Amino acid sequence: MDFKQIQELIKMVNKSNIGELTIEQKDFRVTIKQKEDHVTQVVAAAPVQSMPVQTAAPQPAAAGNNAPAAEKPKPAEAPAGNLVTIKSPMIGTFYRKASPDKPNLADIGSEVAPGSVVCIIEAMKLFNEIESEVKGKIVKVLVEDASPVEYDQPLFLVEPA
Repeated sequence: MDFKQIQELIKMVNKSNIGELTIEQKDFRVTIKQKEDHVTQVVAAAPVQSMPVQTAAPQPAAAGNNAPAAEKPKPAEAPAGNLVTIKSPMIGTFYRKASPDKPNLADIGSEVAPGSVVCIIEAMKLFNEIESEVKGKIVKVLVEDASPVEYDQPLFLVEPA
């Protein structure tokens, strides 16, 4: 499935009253969910073998259907001691605030719990809320506000509670 096909699926879901659509092909899965305020979020399983992405443009498939994909952020192995990393589930622009006049969603010292929104990533003019999957306290923010992020790039370090 290529990038244009995914965009067309998003448009069709937006125009319909479908709440969620999942498509699976070999080692690739795309789930498109429609929120109550009609913002579409794209979430997909990670490719079996991920390669670093250098630009925000879609990468050609290296072997099989290895399209840029996103998945729910999940804690990685502890990089330093008992810290857990929240990583970017997609390519896009990282924002710490829901809008310019709002406070940061997560700061150093902020308590987070599974399901709490820690940042926003804009991808293809869609604003995706990135949620924590770990309970704990933010000890470091690894990305500057309004900067581009790559798939699987570390965003926050969390000390688990």
